[in-house]
Amino acid sequence: MLLSLQAATVRFGGRAVLDAVGLDVVEHEIVCVLGPSGSGKSTLLRAVAGLQPLDSGRVLLDGRDQTGVPAHKRELGLMFQDHQLFPQRDVGANVAFGLRMHRVSKERQAERVGELLELVGLPGAARRSVAALSGGEQQRVALARALAPRPRLLMLDEPLGQLDRSLRERLVVELRELFGRLGTTVLAVTHDQGEAFALADRVVVMRDGRIAQSGTPLEVWQRPADAFVARFLGFDNVVEAVVADEVAVTPWGKLPVPAGSPRGPHTLLVRPAGVLLTDAGEGLRCTVLARTFKGTHVTVRLQPEDAPALEAACALREAPEVGDTVGVTFDPAETVVLDQEADAEGAIVSKADAEVETAP
Repeated sequence: MLLSLQAATVRFGGRAVLDAVGLDVVEHEIVCVLGPSGSGKSTLLRAVAGLQPLDSGRVLLDGRDQTGVPAHKRELGLMFQDHQLFPQRDVGANVAFGLRMHRVSKERQAERVGELLELVGLPGAARRSVAALSGGEQQRVALARALAPRPRLLMLDEPLGQLDRSLRERLVVELRELFGRLGTTVLAVTHDQGEAFALADRVVVMRDGRIAQSGTPLEVWQRPADAFVARFLGFDNVVEAVVADEVAVTPWGKLPVPAGSPRGPHTLLVRPAGVLLTDAGEGLRCTVLARTFKGTHVTVRLQPEDAPALEAACALREAPEVGDTVGVTFDPAETVVLDQEADAEGAIVSKADAEVETAP
């Protein structure tokens, strides 16, 4: 195990911002820690890096306890959201910074800088001014600098947060391909779920200093662990229900659920792809409140009478107009029954307890 957090706890003013977190990262794995502001994800990263001491628990690297080991001796690569490049130095000097700290010869520095700039798509840029670079180019320089000392673990803090969406989407694909080619082990934190799902081998969702769910991107997307994770991932069709046999009684009426779903009171998630539009005289009668073009499909906001609003996904040519009246039926293959149980403090939390067959 390259990295292991054992009951890692950090308190600010008596409040646990990192609450007995356990997390393992194996060599060559790309792990993205995802969560809203204040969930503890950046504190986790800083604790691993040695920039934030733990109040209790341990950080192990290669099985060695890092308590008391300063950040510069942990053999980690760090890349921050604001890049933190040295504006008075050119690109080559920025990339070579870690190499100089490790007393690498000037000849080897120049060779390594050239290799890395070629690797990140900036060949021949060593003498360019940092101030003359675009945001995407500065991001590449920061990445090259972090990779220069060949860290065992590369840590990224909101690595693409300051870039525009189209550039982020392009760079995240390039980063995943690059890390795979180099065999780099990566621990990244982000609030952008699209970025995390595109980059990671494993996604860790945090809430209030704890890990709410950990799994592959497909596992987390198909089976959110609870209502919090489902809503954080952008699913709005989440309601309380009572399940009996293969039917759930909900504010939207009786809905079919997957075979083998647990009975009793539960939280129910219906994916937008499972909200099927039909004629107004069939199923649940709804009024179209809004429609949003998503490129590959249209998201339609629906309002039933005396029930929570619904979100449906449909093809552009099939999307109704705002103000239209439509009927809605539900696909059990796109429904997730969330099992409820009490946590350590007696609060009710939910965990996915139903198989689904397809992702939206």
